[in-house]
Amino acid sequence: MKSKLIFSLLSALPLIAAADVTVSMNQVSEAGVGTKLGQVVVSESKYGLVLTPALAGLTPGLHGFHIHQNADCSSKEKDGKMVPALSAGGHYDPENSNRHGTPWGDGHMGDLPALYVDASGNAAQPVLAPRLKMADIKGRSLMIHIGGDNHSDRPAVLGGGGARVVCGAF
Repeated sequence: MKSKLIFSLLSALPLIAAADVTVSMNQVSEAGVGTKLGQVVVSESKYGLVLTPALAGLTPGLHGFHIHQNADCSSKEKDGKMVPALSAGGHYDPENSNRHGTPWGDGHMGDLPALYVDASGNAAQPVLAPRLKMADIKGRSLMIHIGGDNHSDRPAVLGGGGARVVCGAF
C-alpha cells in the first residue's frame, strides 16, 4: 500500500509546474537603477515561458523585450560614457548564435516577442518565449528597450531597438 502511494506521488511530479517568478521592473538611466514601474510574472507552460507584465509609465507603442545575460541592471561605462543597464550584458545567447532573431527561431535564446504598451503607458499583454524554461532565466535580467524590434539584424543590428530603459534582475 505504501509503495503504491509513493509511486503515485512520484508519477505526479512531472505534472507539478515550477513556481512562478516575479521580477520587479525599474527605470534605468546613466545614473543607475531608478523608479519601480511594476513587475513581470514569469510562468512555465508546456509551450515555454509566459511573461505577464503589470507595468505603468512607459512610452506607448512597441518595445524591444529581451532576456539579458547577467542579473545586474546597473549602469556601466563604455567609451567614456555611462550606459544604462550595461552591466546586464548582451542578449542571452548560450549557443553563441551571435545573431538576433525571432523568439521561435534560431537566434539569441533571449529574444522575446515585442512588448506592447497601450496609449495610457501600461503594459499588461502576456508574451510567450517558446524556447525558454524557468532554469534559463535564473541569474539573468529582463530588459525593455526604447522602440520596436523587427527580430532581425537588418537593416539595423539587434532589431533596430534603442537604448535600455527598464530592467529587472531575476
